[in-house]
Amino acid sequence: MSTVTAATPGTPGAPGTPGASAEATVPPHPRARPRLDWRLRFAVLSLIWGFSFLLIKVGTEGYAPFQVTLGRLVFGTAVLAAAMAVKRERLPRGLRTWGHLAVAALLLNALPFSLFAYAELTIPSTLAGICNATSPLWGMALSLVALSEDRPTRVRVAGLGIGFLGVLTVLGVWQGFHGLDATGTAMALLASLSYPVGWIYVRRTLAGSSSSHLSLTGAQLLLATVQLAVVTPLCTALPTRVSLVPLLAVVALGALGTGVAVLIQYGLVAEVGPTTAQMVTYFIPVIATAAGVAVLNESLHWTTPVGAVIVLVGAALTQVKKRA
Repeated sequence: MSTVTAATPGTPGAPGTPGASAEATVPPHPRARPRLDWRLRFAVLSLIWGFSFLLIKVGTEGYAPFQVTLGRLVFGTAVLAAAMAVKRERLPRGLRTWGHLAVAALLLNALPFSLFAYAELTIPSTLAGICNATSPLWGMALSLVALSEDRPTRVRVAGLGIGFLGVLTVLGVWQGFHGLDATGTAMALLASLSYPVGWIYVRRTLAGSSSSHLSLTGAQLLLATVQLAVVTPLCTALPTRVSLVPLLAVVALGALGTGVAVLIQYGLVAEVGPTTAQMVTYFIPVIATAAGVAVLNESLHWTTPVGAVIVLVGAALTQVKKRA
């Protein structure tokens, strides 16, 4: 469930991630001691992003996927706008910067958020959460092609293979996908692929920006909101009635899963570093699965938890850096 900028080119994304990548470079602030222990904030971030897939599912029960995504972006942008006002941050300047941010907004927000919303029309939220965990695998594969300085190691290549073996296990390919909707699953996997594509683009185009992390992210979310505001009326009709519970789910998804979560993420990266902060990625599918089963009564086949564990092991191995 990811919302990232030049300062933190990695996931979620979620939500999305859904988490921060190892390339994040937010410097610690020795005088600004947070009130809450970082472990508590880490747990809160894991819960917020883990429950985001449940909230998407509930939201799409009352509204069209594009409407869910637009509402999510509106409320998420509002939270960051409030944070920018409190800190007296200004939006970035320069037409080139805004152009790059528009692409980042599409790849890291508008597209994956919409794909996950459409995917959850036909697949369980548990499966969507696990698909989101494949982002590090896609990122590893893409970085070998797009980033010349990111050389593969045997451990990372092995992690890539193990991770995708886990995906096949989740899908139960030897059983003919055991009733899973192929289109919805493909959308969720495409959404998880969109994140690392966006991260690589951001790394190549915005890494040297002089604007603050908060300013860049606020602008990125604003542009994603504009993009969905244009697309949504063209593709959906106004809802005939207001469904309260789905509406509350969309508000929580945006304000918490997209707004507050980003602020927590930046605080964690600044305090404990990107390597520790990005560990939240491995808790998201666990929480998403537990929430889907406990709250939505989604069925759980043995291939789902077993495959999820394999995916997470593979994803963890892809993040192992070569020793100097």
